[in-house]
Amino acid sequence: MNILDDLKLQYRLGGIAMRVIYWNIGCFLISLVFFYNFSNAQFVFPNWLALSSDPAVFMFKPWTFLTYAFFHYGFLHLLFNMMVLNFASNLFLTFFTQKQYLGLYVLGAIFSGIVFALSFYFLNISAPIVGASAAIMAILVGVTTYQPLMNVRLLLIGNVKLWHITAVILILDLMQFRLDNTGGHISHLAGAFFGFLFMKLLQNGTDLSKIVSRTLDFFSNLFRKSPSTPFTKVHKNYKKPTEKVTSRIVTKDKTQQQIDEILDKISQSGYDCLTKEEKEFLFKAGK
Repeated sequence: MNILDDLKLQYRLGGIAMRVIYWNIGCFLISLVFFYNFSNAQFVFPNWLALSSDPAVFMFKPWTFLTYAFFHYGFLHLLFNMMVLNFASNLFLTFFTQKQYLGLYVLGAIFSGIVFALSFYFLNISAPIVGASAAIMAILVGVTTYQPLMNVRLLLIGNVKLWHITAVILILDLMQFRLDNTGGHISHLAGAFFGFLFMKLLQNGTDLSKIVSRTLDFFSNLFRKSPSTPFTKVHKNYKKPTEKVTSRIVTKDKTQQQIDEILDKISQSGYDCLTKEEKEFLFKAGK
């Protein structure tokens, strides 16, 4: 099996978490081809993919509240996010379903995008944003809210509590809040808050992921072809078909089965062990 076949197999069998990682990597490769400015050595994303804080843009491109969460500004940005996503995904899917995972990723991205856009609007700042960090924070904080005291073994460190890892990541975000990428850190914290809110509602019986599941099911059924019903021609002199052939086959199968059972009985205990009815049946069947 070559590398391409191995990747295809992982995509098919890896579940929704692996597919989300593949989608992020695929979008990054696409952006390298179409949106990378080699003269400036930076990505320039169009406003129909990146999320803009300008209402004149995002009001007419509402899908950007989701598409921004699959693109990244650089390889290191992508690498770190996918490492954290893989870590958080494995923990989350230990306790919850794949539909809940996808629902939290999608809703976390949308909620964080809305918070970012409104924050920058009121701060009178116009800027675009891309990155999966907010959606990843929603998943990480979600599972941390559910199992904060879970032991996680880290290389060179040993066992630590899950909430310790999440707390360190959140503190780093807070420390960099005023330094650079303010919009990114706003969305990260919004994603963390949504992950906490999602889990608390889920524990109280409200599963927000059903919004995403039902929406996907609606569009799936909308574009799915309904099975065609063949035309049935009706005649006035129609006669109900007899079941003579079917009944013969059934009778033959039952008879043969009974014969086999009697022969097995003879092989085990001899002919004398047969009842009178069994002997008569075997005699009639042999005619």
